Amino acid sequence: MTNSSVDLTKGPLLKPIITYTIPIILTGVLQLLFNSADMIVVGQNCGSISVGAVGVTGPVINLLVNLFIGFSVGAGVTCAHGIGAGKDEDVRRTVHTSIPISAISGVILTIVGILGARKILMLMGTPDDAIDLSTSYMRIYFLGITSSMIYNFGSAILRAAGDTKSPLIYLTISGVLNVILNLFFVISLNMDVSGVALATVISQTLSAALIIRALMKRQDQCKLELRKMRIYRRQLFRILSIGFPAGLQGSLFSISNVIIQSSVNLFGSIAMSGNAAAQNIEGFVYTSMNSVSQTALNFTGQNHGAGKFDRIKKVLGICLGFVFAIGLSLGLTAFFLGKPLLSIYITDSQEAINYGLVRVMYICIPYFLCGLMDVATGTLRGMGSSIAPLIITITGVCGFRILWIFTVFQRFRTLENLYISYTVSWSMTFLIELAVVIIMLKRSGISSDLPKNL
Repeated sequence: MTNSSVDLTKGPLLKPIITYTIPIILTGVLQLLFNSADMIVVGQNCGSISVGAVGVTGPVINLLVNLFIGFSVGAGVTCAHGIGAGKDEDVRRTVHTSIPISAISGVILTIVGILGARKILMLMGTPDDAIDLSTSYMRIYFLGITSSMIYNFGSAILRAAGDTKSPLIYLTISGVLNVILNLFFVISLNMDVSGVALATVISQTLSAALIIRALMKRQDQCKLELRKMRIYRRQLFRILSIGFPAGLQGSLFSISNVIIQSSVNLFGSIAMSGNAAAQNIEGFVYTSMNSVSQTALNFTGQNHGAGKFDRIKKVLGICLGFVFAIGLSLGLTAFFLGKPLLSIYITDSQEAINYGLVRVMYICIPYFLCGLMDVATGTLRGMGSSIAPLIITITGVCGFRILWIFTVFQRFRTLENLYISYTVSWSMTFLIELAVVIIMLKRSGISSDLPKNL
C-alpha cells in the first residue's frame, strides 16, 4: 500500500506493467470468485432454476450500471492526466468532485433498479419459473449500488495514482465477508437468491467504507477531505466528457448482451441456466484481460499528460502481447476444463451443463480477440478520446450483433449461430480501433514536435 502517487512516465515498462497489472487481475478474479460463490451456494442448495435466476440479471444490471461506471473511468483518466502533468490542484479537485458524483449516481441507480427490475426482466422474456426470484435478487442488489459506485470511483482514483494493491486488499476483506454471509443466509436462513443479494449489499458497503478510509489517509494530491467535497465545474466537465461516452459505450454494449440474453431465454430455463454458469466461468478470462486494458488506460493517461507519446506506443505493444497471452491460455484452459467447472455450478441437470459447454467452446477459445479490443479501447481513453471508441463500438459490436440476431439468427436459430456473432464483432472492432490509435499517435507525435509558438 502506498500513500504517494507512483510516476508511470519514467523508467522501463515491461516489469512495471506486469507488476501493476497483477493486483488488478487478482482483484477482478477475487471479485468473480466471490460472485461465483453466490451462484455456487445457490446451485448447491436451491437448484439450477435459481442459478439461472441470478445469471439472467447480469446483463440487466450491467445495462443500468455501466453508464455510471463510465464516469469512474472519466475520473481515473482525469486524475492520471493531472498526475502526469504535475497539476496537483486539478487532481485534488477531481478527487473531491468524484466522490459526490459516485454517491449521486448510486442514488439514481437505486431508484431506477428497484422500480424497473420486473418490467425489464419481463421485456427480456425471462421464464415464469425464474422471474420472481430474479426480481427479488435485483431489487435487493440495487439497495447497495451506492456503495458499489463509491468503491469503483475510489478504486479508479487509486489506480490512476499507481496503487493497485489497496483495492485488492479491500475487496478480499469484503469478499470473505460475502462468502460467510452467503452460507449463513442461504443455508441457515433458507433465503435462496435473496440471501446472496443481501450478502452482496453488506459486503459492498464494507468495501466502500475501506476505500474512503484509504483516500482520507493519503498524504499526496489524492487525499480526500470530507469537508472539502464539492462538485467543481471544470473537473465535472472533464470527467463527463471522458466518462459519459465511455459509460454510454458500456450501456450500448450491454444492450446487445441483453438482446442476446433474451435470445438465449427463448431456449428455456435449462438453457438459461447453462448459459449463466458458462458466463460465470468465462468471466474469469474476461476480467484478467480487462485488467490489462486498465493498465493500458492508466499508463497511457499519465504519459499523455506528460506528453511522452513514444512511451504510449511501447505501452500499447506490451499490453497487446500481454493480453493475447493471457486470453489464449485462459480461454483454452476454460475450454478443456469446461465440464468439471460447469458441474460445480450445476448439480441437477446434465442438459444444462451441455448447453453451457456450447457457450464455453464458442466464446472462450477466441476470447483473446476481446482482450485485444479492450486494450485498444483503454489506450484511446487514456489519450483522452472517448468519442472514437464509442462510435466504433456502437457500430462494430452493438450494431453488428443486433443486426446478426435479427437476420442470420432468425434464419438459423441455434445457440452456436448466436455465439459466433461475438467473435466476428470482436475482430472487426479491434482492427478499426487499432487503426485509430495509430493515427492518433502519429498526429500527437507531429504536434509535439512543432515549435510551441505556432
